[in-house]
Amino acid sequence: MTVRPGGAWGERVPLPAGAVSAASDAELARLLAAGERRPLVVRGGDLRRTLGQPAPGDEVVRVPIDLLRVTTDGGEHVAAAHVVARRAGPLGWWCGPLVAVVNAEHIGRWDVAPRAHPNDGRADVVEVSAAMGRRARWQAWRRLPSGTHAPHPAITMRRIRDERLEWDEPLAVWIDGVLVGRSRSLAVAVLPDAATIYA
Repeated sequence: MTVRPGGAWGERVPLPAGAVSAASDAELARLLAAGERRPLVVRGGDLRRTLGQPAPGDEVVRVPIDLLRVTTDGGEHVAAAHVVARRAGPLGWWCGPLVAVVNAEHIGRWDVAPRAHPNDGRADVVEVSAAMGRRARWQAWRRLPSGTHAPHPAITMRRIRDERLEWDEPLAVWIDGVLVGRSRSLAVAVLPDAATIYA
């Protein structure tokens, strides 16, 4: 059952025997998509950062999490933390449409979606209008580490259970930090309580 606002989430337990470590969001998603049955301990990545500090000593925190089912023009994928679609190349951050669909609060050092929770049955969508100029993007970029980039008239934030997005031109798509190709469409569906992990 997904967590309710203000409700307890997770419990401290001893490190399970035979646990497998995942050093990144992409590795965690790959193991879960492959049906890994051993306990999975998340050691790094944006989902791990969202979960907070590790438990002390030999204990870990066992938590249920949602996953994201992602469909692009190239096929179906699983995401543990986030999906980002933007123009390819280094200038893609600074012009054109930009969308992040997140299950975790962070993307790298950026606090992209301060209200995101990995087990609330929803994903947070942060969308930057193609019309947003470079100066305004620079100002928002400077506020991203503290999560104060919104509200802004060119940035929309919403919470979804599933959504389909389409663009006139193909955008590059990154899933958990890994480039999976270009796509004119992106469909994301939240899979509530899809996995239990340890952190």
